[in-house]
Amino acid sequence: MENKIEKLQLFFDRIKSLSFWQRLFGWKSLRELSYEAYEEFKSLWGSVDGLSKKSQESSATASLVNSENERLKVDNQKLELTFNHNTSELSRLNSENSDLKASVASKEETIKQLELKTNQQEKDIVLSIQKNENLTAQISILELENSTFRESEKSRVKEHDERMNFHKEETERIRRERTEEKDRIQEVEVQRINGMKLTWAKHEEKTEKIIKAICHKHTIEYCDKVPFGGTPDNTIKICEEYVIFDAKSPATDDLSNFQNYLKNQTNAVKKYIKEEDVKKDVFFVIPSNTFEVISEYCYNMGAYNVYIVTLDALEPIILSLKMIENYEFVEQLTPDERQNICRVIGRFAHLAKRRIQIDCFFSLEFITLLTQCKAELPQEILEKVIEFEMAEKFNPPQERRSKRILTKDLQEDTQKIKREAQAKGIVFPLSISDEIKKLPLNEGDEVK
Repeated sequence: MENKIEKLQLFFDRIKSLSFWQRLFGWKSLRELSYEAYEEFKSLWGSVDGLSKKSQESSATASLVNSENERLKVDNQKLELTFNHNTSELSRLNSENSDLKASVASKEETIKQLELKTNQQEKDIVLSIQKNENLTAQISILELENSTFRESEKSRVKEHDERMNFHKEETERIRRERTEEKDRIQEVEVQRINGMKLTWAKHEEKTEKIIKAICHKHTIEYCDKVPFGGTPDNTIKICEEYVIFDAKSPATDDLSNFQNYLKNQTNAVKKYIKEEDVKKDVFFVIPSNTFEVISEYCYNMGAYNVYIVTLDALEPIILSLKMIENYEFVEQLTPDERQNICRVIGRFAHLAKRRIQIDCFFSLEFITLLTQCKAELPQEILEKVIEFEMAEKFNPPQERRSKRILTKDLQEDTQKIKREAQAKGIVFPLSISDEIKKLPLNEGDEVK
């Protein structure tokens, strides 16, 4: 019996221990096991029907035995009556009576055995009925759980469909946003290229305006016409020499060939250099937004040099060229005046180099300190430091072209800083430059 309901027991054990994920992904195996359990149940039901039939047959046999017993009892009564009425035949019938008694005893024993079998069969029938009721109840539970599983399956399928629809909508939205972003980037790039082309188209005119403005500002002669062959874009005259500034800009938005174009143009200015009183340094003025593609800024052509410069560098270059005029008056200065000029320039050069050296030293020290903070500070404190860092804003004084930086203002600011330092108990040195010179700029240097 236990072998017959093995699958059925396994099915009920699987149902009891069934989890949510097994319902989702192990439903197929559970359904196949339910089919096998149902087949075992049908087989068990057939066995119960067979037992019921055997019980009915046993009941029929018992009924026959009982009827036979009743008939024998009637015969016995008749025999007793006959014995009473026929005492004469008692002796003759004693042997037959003993045989009949033995036969009745054996039949009674047979009836008892049949009754025992009938009782056992009735007990088996009761047990089968109970098992049948239990199986019916379990089938009802399984049907209820099956319907529950079907409902959960429907809800899961519905939820899956909703999620798939949401995923499709999000995918379409992201694809649409990416397309719009690409279009915006392309539009910005087109506008940038158009702006570059417009800048390049007006580069020659802008270069001429800037050079004329610089010449007007510093009283330098700008030559609209030159006394030699050719028509350079811009020519100025310094110390009786003609300095040529040619404006060069790309023809297209492809800057990959701009360097080669400038290199080829260095040979084209040879015709100007051959002329008398033309300076052997020629300047090609290019747009500032093309400077990043230039890898070579000076071409030594043997008899002359060609320099690649931008609009921002025009004024310093022209002023440096104008300084040549001052050398003509050096011979008119006294020895003391020459020595004073040399002393001022030497001190300026020394202070400039020293300031650059100190700035480099402090830059390295600050970088080391920032790296150390990032490596050694606890994460929570580091995050708080970064938060305060992002909240800070440092705005140095803004420089304006029309406003001079007066030495008087710098001295007043220095005195103000001294007073504030003294108010806070800080000893301010008489000469800051002397104290800066004492700073060690390398790890091997000692503090003086």
